Amino acid sequence: MHKRRTVIFGGSFNPVHIGHTSLAREVLERGLGDEVWFMVTPQNPHKQDKELIDETIRLQMVRLAIDGESRFKACDFEFTLPRPSYTIHTLNALEKEFPDRQFILLVGADNWEKFDRWYSYEEILSRYSLIVYPRDCDAAPLLPANVRWLSSELYDISSTMVRNMIAEGKDFSKYVSPLVFEFINENNLYRI
Repeated sequence: MHKRRTVIFGGSFNPVHIGHTSLAREVLERGLGDEVWFMVTPQNPHKQDKELIDETIRLQMVRLAIDGESRFKACDFEFTLPRPSYTIHTLNALEKEFPDRQFILLVGADNWEKFDRWYSYEEILSRYSLIVYPRDCDAAPLLPANVRWLSSELYDISSTMVRNMIAEGKDFSKYVSPLVFEFINENNLYRI
């Protein structure tokens, strides 16, 4: 049976921006997956973000950002899992719930550099494929056989940058989808 290749793009998405959606589109265009699930993380064990807004609001922004993209899904799967969210627990639970899918993990090069500090990282590497996308580094490092380096343009944008722009009253409209821009303004999000 051919399993649907589902790329898991986990993140805080605080807020989701055009760099996230452009990257997901590129993964599919390169044939590295059949669909991308934006896994909104309620609590990242590696980040203690004081500016992390409610997960349901972040999920709503992802839904708005991917509106009309049939191969994208806003995913709240981790909301019901124990916290903090460890990737191996998420992947194991997904595999159990969706046996018809092959799950592939999408991570940034910054996370790949410290992947050996992730909880049960050896198990992740032995059981799942990964796609690593560049953040600040250019050259592809030496990678295990099941890890693909996505040579792509760097999207020089971050959620922190967007939050700072909003807090400073700057125009951030070109960094988020129009629906997300509207939602942030209507709900007065990220203002100090």
